[in-house]
Amino acid sequence: MSNRYAVILAAGQGSRMKSKLYKVLHPVAGKPMVEHVVDQIEKIQPTEIVTIVGHGAEQVKAHLGSRSSYATQTEQLGTGHAVLQAKDLLANKEGITLVVCGDTPLLTADTLNNLVEYHQEKGAQATILTAFAEDPTGYGRVIRNELGIVEKIVEQKDATKEEARVQEINTGTYCFDNKMLFEALAQVGNNNAQGEYYLPDVIEILKAKAQIVAAYRMKDFEEALGVNDRIALAEAAKLMRLRINHEHMKNGVTLIDPETTYIDRDVKIGSDTVIEAGVVLKGKTEIGADCLIGAHSEIIESKIADNAQVVSSNIEHSTVAEAATIGPYSHLRPNSVIEEAAHIGNFVEVKNATVGKGTKAGHLTYIGDAELGEHINIGCGTIFVNYDGQNKFKTIVGDYAFIGSNANLVAPLIIEKNAVIAAGSTITQDVPEDSLAIARSRQENKVGYLKEQKKK
Repeated sequence: MSNRYAVILAAGQGSRMKSKLYKVLHPVAGKPMVEHVVDQIEKIQPTEIVTIVGHGAEQVKAHLGSRSSYATQTEQLGTGHAVLQAKDLLANKEGITLVVCGDTPLLTADTLNNLVEYHQEKGAQATILTAFAEDPTGYGRVIRNELGIVEKIVEQKDATKEEARVQEINTGTYCFDNKMLFEALAQVGNNNAQGEYYLPDVIEILKAKAQIVAAYRMKDFEEALGVNDRIALAEAAKLMRLRINHEHMKNGVTLIDPETTYIDRDVKIGSDTVIEAGVVLKGKTEIGADCLIGAHSEIIESKIADNAQVVSSNIEHSTVAEAATIGPYSHLRPNSVIEEAAHIGNFVEVKNATVGKGTKAGHLTYIGDAELGEHINIGCGTIFVNYDGQNKFKTIVGDYAFIGSNANLVAPLIIEKNAVIAAGSTITQDVPEDSLAIARSRQENKVGYLKEQKKK
């Protein structure tokens, strides 16, 4: 098999995005567009990937790291000029080079692999990835002769009226014989409406040398979508989301309403899990098998084990163990660990805390900077008082402790196992094992108080 190289065009600023963020770094389904492109290219096992960077170069390099080599296009003088920047890295190598735009996040490895194989089967020196467009506005047109042989590619601004009616469009993705690509690029001029060096001009140069130029038409036009503005970004995100959702459903996940379910590309979900409407799963979240993720929950970069339930709650950078239940309307903030069969209920917030096996905090509670053992009962309205205005402090609660409602546990604090905290207490000192702690004023009833007030 010939060596395979890939050049990713990622130097444009993307002025139509009207954004401070570099165009190819705009996210689709949880990751920058250019990362989607690299993910798919890596699946066809290239010998080397070269990313052409310009505006925002350091940010692109920070995202892709060692997955790519880099060449810099200091002036944006067109796609041909961009590819030419990879000359020092690739020009003298034997093999096939893919050229792909960094703003085409919907391209798949299957399509790229089919393009390369078709290129090889035809013995071509250049192969264009094309698609049929109902509305080709904005795309370069692929012009064929009466025998169906590719003659040239014409940009819309340079097309005649007849050429503009052609519906076979250039997707901006190509396959080339590597050496011939760089030889032809040296001959590309800029005599066109934009005054730029167009990569499609390589096709005419190769044709003039009687080289074979082929065109492979992809099955799904949607893959060809290039993102140049926020409208196209939203469309790409929608299409990617539906693609991801279909993959999960094929793998045994039930999505009650796929059109309102937002799942990032790197999320993993086990079989027989049910995802209700309005759920958002972000980052590298992992959901186990046989789980229920209730409507309008948001889970970010977290792990949810098998048989767990999350009902209308927010979870971020946390871990939920098997058979634990969360919600409704709970909030797990970063570094929360909810152990097996524990329960975090209505309007409970947990932050930087471990809640042990079988422990229950049913309602209206804040648990921050704490270590809770097993089978503890946390009464309604309990507050773990962890912050003195400058520093955070930790509370440790032993197994089988009972925390009465409306208790304030002022850290640093240790409540040992089997201890009981009386309802309404503010606890500031450690509580020994098997002890009852009461810290509240003695009740006093003033009989007849209201009548006396009325007399006054």
